[in-house]
Parts: sequence; structure tokens; C-alpha cells
Amino acid sequence: MKSAKAKKIKAEKSKRKEFLGTENPRQLRVIHALLQRPRRREDVDSIAGCSNGPELIAAIRRLGLGEEHLPCERVHFIDRDGRPCRPGVYSFTENGRRMIYRWLARISNSGLLNG
Repeated sequence: MKSAKAKKIKAEKSKRKEFLGTENPRQLRVIHALLQRPRRREDVDSIAGCSNGPELIAAIRRLGLGEEHLPCERVHFIDRDGRPCRPGVYSFTENGRRMIYRWLARISNSGLLNG
């Protein structure tokens, strides 16, 4: 059973309506790629330059997007051996995109993008 403190922290996180932002190059590469189109887990690994894409996505979610705005849709697929599988595809929701664009506007207006 979850403690009251853990429930309170989870409730506060779900109320957050702002993406906190990041300077992590791996996260920035994945965010940029996800703004272009949905990406498979393998794509996230390759784009980020890491081998644990799901943890990288989890870290981005913890910055304010949550699973609500950066979901993983399980799609039906046939693998190379002809067996059905359900790989995940990550994408931003419309609200998730808005959160990212608001963050980009904030850092652009503050001069942080200028070096």
C-alpha cells in the first residue's frame, strides 16, 4: 500500500502543467525527433546514442510530461521470425507538443538559447 506522502507526490506531479526543460543532449535529440514524428524504442536508442531508451523516455516524462503527454502505443507487428509481437511507439500528444513549444519559447525569450 502506498504511503500518504507517495500519493501526495504523485498527485502533485500529475497536476504539473509545465515541462521543466532539459539540457541533456540525449534527451534533447529525442525530443527533437519526437516533434518530427512518432518513434519506435529502437529509434529512440539510436537517436539518443544510448541502449536504454525506455529509461530515457521515463526521465523526459519526469520533467513534467508524464505518460499522459508522452505515451507509448503498443502496435501489432510481425517480427522477423513471423511471430506476432507488440512493440512500443512513442509520440507526443497535442498537449505534450504544446508543453514543449511553451518551454522552447520560454528559453528563447530568456536568452538561454543564445549560448
